[in-house]
Amino acid sequence: MQREVQTMKEIMQEKWNKRPLIISGPCSAETEEQVLETAARLAKTGKVDMLRAGIWKPRTKPGMFEGNGVSGLPWLLQAKKITGLPTTVEVATAKHVEDALRFEVDMLWIGARTTVNPFSVQEVADALRGVEVPVLIKNPINPDLELWSGGIERLQKAGVRQVGMIHRGFSSYGNTEFRNAPMWHLPIEMKRRFPGMPLVCDPSHICGNRSMLQSVAQKSIDLDFDGLMIEAHIDPDNAWSDAKQQVTPERLLEMLTALVWRSENTTEQEFINALTTLREQINQVDDELLTLLGQRMKLSDRIGQYKKDNNITILQTNRWNDILERAFQKGEALGLTKEFIIKYFDAVHMESIQHQNKVMNS
Repeated sequence: MQREVQTMKEIMQEKWNKRPLIISGPCSAETEEQVLETAARLAKTGKVDMLRAGIWKPRTKPGMFEGNGVSGLPWLLQAKKITGLPTTVEVATAKHVEDALRFEVDMLWIGARTTVNPFSVQEVADALRGVEVPVLIKNPINPDLELWSGGIERLQKAGVRQVGMIHRGFSSYGNTEFRNAPMWHLPIEMKRRFPGMPLVCDPSHICGNRSMLQSVAQKSIDLDFDGLMIEAHIDPDNAWSDAKQQVTPERLLEMLTALVWRSENTTEQEFINALTTLREQINQVDDELLTLLGQRMKLSDRIGQYKKDNNITILQTNRWNDILERAFQKGEALGLTKEFIIKYFDAVHMESIQHQNKVMNS
């Protein structure tokens, strides 16, 4: 028996270090038959590394299926014994951790609704003290990197040695294209903060539908993510939760086969030389941009002084509208999107206001 446990630990370690790491399974463990058939069909693809399934489901509204709870854990254990796939489940309390480990779950993840609450994350972290099990932590529902970073640090301080991140998108009011906006710059910042830490993309929860899964998965790969967590179900249309975003194991295989896997580095000297030259050019352009922005702020300071001397308000709405309209026209000709121009000029405008406010109050 001890040898079997050690063998699964070795397998799990290989999976943890594998790139890409592919995690799949149903949103919810509905019945034993559903879990076992899903696991068998996923294992048959030869491309899935770990089996996931929702045991406890924190839902937005009451009355929705919230999982079978601990009664679903034996199904996962049986699926592992049949297919050899390590298992992973979401946990939100110390009791969840205890139950999951009792049924030999190989990896845990902390969900977005738990990450937002430091008390809950700390409870899970405390339950993991002295336990050798990998843990992934999803981004919080709201775009707050300090909460995400704080969750990681709580796990690390509790002694969890293998910690990874899951990017599942962020909730935004009125969002229509995505269920949860990807806001790619935020997971990129987390890669910068935690270099070498695995980062897995969850296209299912970003998209909320099947039609966009492929493109979002490819985007994450192109951004050097370390793996994917995609929900799969034997009968997606009749799934008890999140039916629209799940695919069959066979469709998952088609998607994974069609993805273009890229690497961050290469040994091709010609490519390295060309990339180095282009990056040096980008550095020069960035230096010029910063110099120009500095000059722009000095002009803002002078305008602020004129406004102060003549008792004029800092914000001039008509002037701001003129700046944006002019930027839209010029930006379009230069191949810049309207969304980028708005974000860029918003940042520049706020910096200008801060400069003028400082002049006004000096």
